[in-house]
Amino acid sequence: MAPLVEVRHLVKQFTRREGFLTKPGIVRAVTDVSFTVDEGETFGLVGESGSGKTTTGRCILRLIEPTSGEVLFRGQNVLAFSHEELRQARRHMQIVFQDPYSSLNPRMRVRQIIEEPLVIHKMGNKEERMARVADLYRLVGLDPSTLDRYPHEFSGGQRQRIGVARALALNPSFIIADEPVSALDVSIQAQVVNLLIELQQKLGLAYLFIAHDLRLVEHLCRRTAVMYLGRIVEMADTARLFNAPQHAYTKALLSAIPVPDPDHTPARIELNQKDVNLDAPLREIQPGHWAAV
Repeated sequence: MAPLVEVRHLVKQFTRREGFLTKPGIVRAVTDVSFTVDEGETFGLVGESGSGKTTTGRCILRLIEPTSGEVLFRGQNVLAFSHEELRQARRHMQIVFQDPYSSLNPRMRVRQIIEEPLVIHKMGNKEERMARVADLYRLVGLDPSTLDRYPHEFSGGQRQRIGVARALALNPSFIIADEPVSALDVSIQAQVVNLLIELQQKLGLAYLFIAHDLRLVEHLCRRTAVMYLGRIVEMADTARLFNAPQHAYTKALLSAIPVPDPDHTPARIELNQKDVNLDAPLREIQPGHWAAV
C-alpha cells in the first residue's frame, strides 16, 4: 500500500542579513529530508530545539514554502498545487500548534474559532455548522455550554483541546502535532496525549508527531526519525531505535532521558562532533533501520 504522505529530499533555506552592508547569509534549516507516513500511523520526529523539526512540518503543509523537494499526499505533489488546489488539500491535512495560548484568536469566541474552517470551505449552513461545532466540542471532552466563552477563560489543556477540535473540523486524515503538550503542565499532558490516541482510534488519523520528549515518542510512535542540524541522521521502528541506536547523536540524545530512580546514576554520553559526518547519506543498515553512519 502506498504511504499517505511521502516527503522526498525536502530542503528549506532562509536568507539572513546581519547588516546593511553585509552580504546576506544562507541558513540551511532543512537539508535533504525524506520519510513516509502511512495511513493511521503515528510517525515521530525528534531532535533538539533548532534541529529543523517544526520547519519540516510547516513545509509539508506549505505554511512555509520549501526551497526544493517534493511532498506527496496520496500520490499528488502538494508543492505543485495551485492556490485553490492547496486550499482543498488542507481539508485533509491539518496542524495542532505547540502553544495553546498564541494559536487561538483572543478576539473570537471558541464557537467562532472552531467554526472558522467550515466557513472558509463553505461547508453547511449556519445551523449545520453549529451542530458540527457542538459535536466536535464533545468529541474532545469539553462542555458545549462553554462555547461562547473567549480563549482566555480556559486553561492551557482546555485550549489545546479547542485547537484539536478546530483541526478536526474538516475531517482530515493527516494531522501534524507540533509539540502539542510541551507548553502544558505535566499533570495535563497525559490527558491530551490520551485524547490524541483516542481520536486516532476513532477516526483513523495519521499523525506526524513532532517532539523533544523522547519518552512520549517511545510511547506513541510506531516509527521515529531523529533530526540533527536540519538532517535526518537515523530512522527506524521506535523500539529498535531506542534499543539499538546507531548514530552518535541518537546515542547522546537517548542517554539524556531521565530515569525515575533516585539511586540511578545516568550514563550520559557527550556528543563528540568528530563522530558526526554531516555529509554521510542515510543508508539501510538493517531492514527498516536507516542511519547516516
